[in-house]
Amino acid sequence: MTGARAAPSAVPPEKPGVVSATPAPAATVPQAFGVQLPSDIPAPPQKWRPITPGTRLTSLDPNRAAKEYFGAMLRPSNVRARSIGSYAKGCLAGGKSLPTDGPGWQVMRLSRNRNWGHPVMIDYLEDLARDAPGLGWRGLLVGDMAQPRGGPMTSGHSSHQIGLDADIWLKPMPDHRMDADERENVSAVSMLKGPMDVKGADRSVDPRKFTDTHARLIRRAAQDPRTARIFVSPAIKKALCAFETGDRSWLRVIRPWWGHHYHFHVRLSCPKGSSGCKDQTPPPPGDGCGKHLAYWLSDEPWVPKDPDAPVVKRRPMELAALPNSCRAVLEAQ
Repeated sequence: MTGARAAPSAVPPEKPGVVSATPAPAATVPQAFGVQLPSDIPAPPQKWRPITPGTRLTSLDPNRAAKEYFGAMLRPSNVRARSIGSYAKGCLAGGKSLPTDGPGWQVMRLSRNRNWGHPVMIDYLEDLARDAPGLGWRGLLVGDMAQPRGGPMTSGHSSHQIGLDADIWLKPMPDHRMDADERENVSAVSMLKGPMDVKGADRSVDPRKFTDTHARLIRRAAQDPRTARIFVSPAIKKALCAFETGDRSWLRVIRPWWGHHYHFHVRLSCPKGSSGCKDQTPPPPGDGCGKHLAYWLSDEPWVPKDPDAPVVKRRPMELAALPNSCRAVLEAQ
């Protein structure tokens, strides 16, 4: 991946964390839609020595990239569970792991060590997995959650930092327990009918792939009172709007965003007892199936206006940008 084109300024900036007036960064535009991203964000100018994974940290440099510290943590901090900061600028104290296998789920990409979350998130996933078979869904394939102590990730997501985000594949669990190699290499399945970045494209799901069973699972996830938002491809939001013929209130938390055509991203509200946790501004009233969705289904967010626009690169977030409590999370045993 070699370059990125700037996202249009009208794009609603609601995914990264607390809503602001800042347009969505180009780094959120996925390569899957024909817009390429830089292969890596440039490192700070200093020549840092890498942190050995599992190192106990006793000296922290506030100017160093936070992802280097948090990415080196193999275990959670042994303190009371607490989500600190915002979804895209925070950390996780007292994180709990989702077991790699459960009665209704399997965790994918085990090498990433991202099956951690606030205990409320673990309970949520276990509850959803328990109800899934009754909806016709064999079981959950759980993708990225958070690192053991949350914080910025070494690659990928800008959010998933406080243990309240989880990706659930739009592919049911197989009828066997997958080994580690299979979990690393099995591919998720896109629900899209075709590319999104072609002028006049049919931005819809493929009905042979996205079924009412998918819709029932997402509806169940959205109706949980702990859910703040669920991010999906605009094409999936379109299908969900057509699916629901009764109570449409749950559609309010279903938010269109780039990517998310092979998984849905659950975001929970701040749990009780997590002082310093910053909830995102609630979604606007209504089911979100009108003008807001029409924008996402138009050419505007997808078709590049300037294919030769310069690559947009961002420096990694420094430790100093995170809440002060996150330093204590890193230093704790």
